[in-house]
Amino acid sequence: MTTSAAPRKSSALWRFSKNFQFAADRIIPDSYVFCVILTFITFILGLIFTQAGPLKMVKFWYDGLWTQIAFAFQMTLMVTVASAAAKSPQIEKGLSKLAQLPKTPGVAYFLFIVIISFASWLNWAFGTILSPILAMYLSKNVKKLHFPLLITVGYACMVMIQPICPSISAVALLATKGHFLEKKIGVLPITTTAFNPTGVAMVAILFVVTVVVTLLTRPADNEIIEFDGDIQPKGNGDEKVADPTPADRMNQSRILMWLVGLASVVYIVYHFATKGMDLNLNFIIFIFLTLDFFLYGTPLKFVKAVKENVVHAAAILIQFPFYGGIMGMMASSGLTLVLSNALIHIATKDTFYALSYISASIVNLFVPSQGGQWMVQGPVLVDAAQALGAHIPTVVTGFMLGDEATNLIQPLYIIPALALVDMKLKDAWGLMAFIWFMWFVVTVIGLIALPMILL
Repeated sequence: MTTSAAPRKSSALWRFSKNFQFAADRIIPDSYVFCVILTFITFILGLIFTQAGPLKMVKFWYDGLWTQIAFAFQMTLMVTVASAAAKSPQIEKGLSKLAQLPKTPGVAYFLFIVIISFASWLNWAFGTILSPILAMYLSKNVKKLHFPLLITVGYACMVMIQPICPSISAVALLATKGHFLEKKIGVLPITTTAFNPTGVAMVAILFVVTVVVTLLTRPADNEIIEFDGDIQPKGNGDEKVADPTPADRMNQSRILMWLVGLASVVYIVYHFATKGMDLNLNFIIFIFLTLDFFLYGTPLKFVKAVKENVVHAAAILIQFPFYGGIMGMMASSGLTLVLSNALIHIATKDTFYALSYISASIVNLFVPSQGGQWMVQGPVLVDAAQALGAHIPTVVTGFMLGDEATNLIQPLYIIPALALVDMKLKDAWGLMAFIWFMWFVVTVIGLIALPMILL
């Protein structure tokens, strides 16, 4: 005689996280509407707190729209070619084997966090795309994985690891001779910014916090949402032609694709040999594109795969330019400086690092581009830091942590991940806000305590 195990109840952390999900269900709209609302909020704040009038704010918005066109196309292409690769028969088989390694949800979550954190350290775009792909296959092989939590944690890992990445925008800029703040602070090597002891310690703490929170945020069995989408390839075989013409033979030619693929591999080897691990966004796209050449084998299969997967990038095409418009209004009206100065005026030397974090967090809601945000906010932070006698590299660390943290609130960079798995923003936003809250408490305390110990 056997007895069935009682259904597992939810954990305390899960019940706490549902407070944020309630807000997501009732308040958070579709990601495009979220973007439009932020646009109007920025417009109104600009009218209230700056000298810009309505016409100027509209002009700033229009000018900003087009600053993200290149980035929008890059992200569109990346999502399309990465999604095509993920849904190929070969990748499906390989990821299925990897996903069979963990046997329990706890091990699966931990393995997922480690892999995505490392991938994101190599490059944020690589981690962003790998995360939902790996999540799908893990969910197919390990039962009782809460899929929205998996997607959220994968995105959080990408966000978490960025402040210690040598390729992150602020770090790369400050390490470049001739940067716009060189006369004030000199050239800062990555050892003092990306590998600043306070930053490394803070990211290590956040990694532990993320693992613990993930493992302890357990929904009840009847609340678990498992992935039920289709990750099997839909079939990309060439249609057989009874009497093929020369055009048909070219359309189904493996030689053409292999020649293009071979040339691409040659460049990839050359890139690594001459530039090392410089995984910029264009190069990440190129790697996935090269992979697709070999995975699909013929021009017809490749084009069909692109057509089937470009739908995942639809949200990116329209939303990224809108965020460019928000950035244009923030920077050109002077609203960024107003928000930064408001917090900096109440700072002391010991609290300045935490307030740098908070100010960058707020500004990032409206200017979701670290390079652009540093161009505007950096001079204010540097001047205030020098006046207070604060440690500049640690100020940069606080800025980077804040700039990244509210990416869990502001949904721009999770859009590609959501698109790959056909999820809506509200399906993940509550958990994103929950993790952000846990990080916020820990980071503010850490940026006050750690500099006292390490500086």
